[in-house]
Amino acid sequence: MPSAGLASRRVVQLSALFAMFALYTAQLVSALIPYVPVFVAASAAGLALDTYLQYKQPGLLSLLGKIRFDVTVRQLLRDMLILVGLLRIDGIEPLAEQSPLTIALLAFYALHFVCQAVAVLVRRTRALPIVTRNIDASELRLSAAPPRILARRQGHRLLGFAAPGTVGLLITAATTDALWGVIGLGVSIVLLGGGTAYLATWLLPKKRALSEQKVMAWLDRWLADYKPTVAMYFSGGTSSAYQANMWLSTLSDVDGKPLIVLRERFMVQKIDATDVPIICFPKVATMFSLENSTLKMVLHPANAAKTSQVLRIPTIKHAFINHGESDKLSSCNPYAKAYDEVWVAGPAARERYQLADIGVEDKDVVEVGRPQLSPIKRSTGAPQGTYTTVLYAPTWEGWDGNPGNTSVVLAGENIVKHLLADDSVRLLYKPHPMTGSVDPRAGAANERIKAMVREAAAKRSGARPGPEAAAELVRRAAELDKLTSTAFRSSADEMERMLLQGTPDGGRQAAVAEATAAWEAAYWASFPEWEHLVITDARPAIFTCFNQADVLISDVSSVVSDWLTSEKPYAVANTSGMTEGDFRAGFPTVSAATILTPAATEVPALLAAVRAPETDSHAEARAELKEHLLGPSDPPSLDRFNDAVRALCARADERRVRMESRLAAEIPGQRGTDTADEFAEALESEPDSGDTVTA
Repeated sequence: MPSAGLASRRVVQLSALFAMFALYTAQLVSALIPYVPVFVAASAAGLALDTYLQYKQPGLLSLLGKIRFDVTVRQLLRDMLILVGLLRIDGIEPLAEQSPLTIALLAFYALHFVCQAVAVLVRRTRALPIVTRNIDASELRLSAAPPRILARRQGHRLLGFAAPGTVGLLITAATTDALWGVIGLGVSIVLLGGGTAYLATWLLPKKRALSEQKVMAWLDRWLADYKPTVAMYFSGGTSSAYQANMWLSTLSDVDGKPLIVLRERFMVQKIDATDVPIICFPKVATMFSLENSTLKMVLHPANAAKTSQVLRIPTIKHAFINHGESDKLSSCNPYAKAYDEVWVAGPAARERYQLADIGVEDKDVVEVGRPQLSPIKRSTGAPQGTYTTVLYAPTWEGWDGNPGNTSVVLAGENIVKHLLADDSVRLLYKPHPMTGSVDPRAGAANERIKAMVREAAAKRSGARPGPEAAAELVRRAAELDKLTSTAFRSSADEMERMLLQGTPDGGRQAAVAEATAAWEAAYWASFPEWEHLVITDARPAIFTCFNQADVLISDVSSVVSDWLTSEKPYAVANTSGMTEGDFRAGFPTVSAATILTPAATEVPALLAAVRAPETDSHAEARAELKEHLLGPSDPPSLDRFNDAVRALCARADERRVRMESRLAAEIPGQRGTDTADEFAEALESEPDSGDTVTA
């Protein structure tokens, strides 16, 4: 069922579409009669409406473009109808007065297409074969982008520069004086001609970027100078960047020279603030520059279609680190056997892979813990304040339609109803950002739950923090935004952003961590301890919510595994249709949880156990399950992660030595070389030595 906002937007779009065709009809009829007042009004209103839609309804215009009724066709039709009207209006001589107007209008359109051709050439010359961030790329002759209206916004450019000519022609229609049309079209031609000439300056050598060969040669020199050893490889859609962002702090602390390798151009700006150099390789051919670098291993937080491309590089070892662990089948995807090693948090994941029997050998599974979980605080016992803070963080519905994926549809409203019925509960509701993206029922239930929480919050009253708390939050948010975002001009393109995002000042990530902690403190201080909250923004992060909560209610997901770091009580909703015994046996992460049925009648007992820890029958089991899922606390997870990095890098070094020795023996006079062709030839003839190489 579409939301009210979507329905309202569709009404606006349909109204605009109807108005557009009504104005064309009025323009045509009034031109043929002719009836000058309506003709002038309809022509002017049509141009004004089209200009408005360019800025406010680009989605509607995109649909019109798909049926070949784009901005050029619309403006050309509008101008042709104006010429028809001028032919029909008495007092305007067709040969003496209208012919120059027609010629001038045709010259304007010819210039428009010339400008469009120049814009295409400029955009192509500014599309480099790679995109970088946190790297000084000034040698590439990077320059600021041309004005967006000239280089990228064809519709805005045509309508904007055509306006003087249209106005002049309409004044001619009203006064029968052709001079106004000549003046208006002359202004349009001068503006468009000057804009085209200015845009063409970006094709001159001074502003033109280096060729692809020179750019790749520069990259080879940079890689040789930087000497990367460990990279994180990521490819995905616009909403998947969180899968890589969760590993940024760990990557920056690894032993060696880290690097982030991306495949989609837009993803460069989706990666959070970091000092780690970023290189995007849109084309697979350019990515093979990594083959001749010092890069030894690549970390993979997600499986993607383009992952197979980087696996072809035989000089690099690959480890799958995932972006969270749960008991779902997606946490042991058969794709994992393509990697040299699979890094997991603890013994539970190792067992999960062996039980799944998907081809991942036990010797290739390495337990490294979860380094990201260090900010999560340990339990301190019973709730200290007046209120018991409950975090309800359900996951999304997934792709397979399994009703057990999310509790939102079948149990969410019941869970929230029971929580809100307890006057001593403070509820934090933080749904998964993709809730409702596949199943509309989940989206509708999510909206109802948010409405319930907000309504209950509105009914509560009490002392609130003063205005200084809100002012502090605004100040801290501004400081954090300044550190985590880069301000770009509206006209900035990819090359200009590369220019502005060169070598970082250093220490940026530490500054961001400090500013984030200050913002989080200000955020929680800006609300009273009794206020229910709906949290749907990226900030505050889930781990921060963990530290505020006394108990978690969630679904089978990585949220549960991460929560166990705190050893606080938790509950998991069983909407799968399985019996409680089968549910606990099938999903080890829930073995120390309170199980909630769809009716959620177990919520009061859960709250009672939270408030009286001595009655908590799952406390000991949670401590044991924590170690089973996440591994031991000593040595720290980051130490184990770095040990795994060093070990896999050593394997990569050993293989390089073996390959160089074989090449030296097989190709006399070429000792020590390691070109791509030689590696490929050796790879084809190399017997199985236990190393995983995917071609």
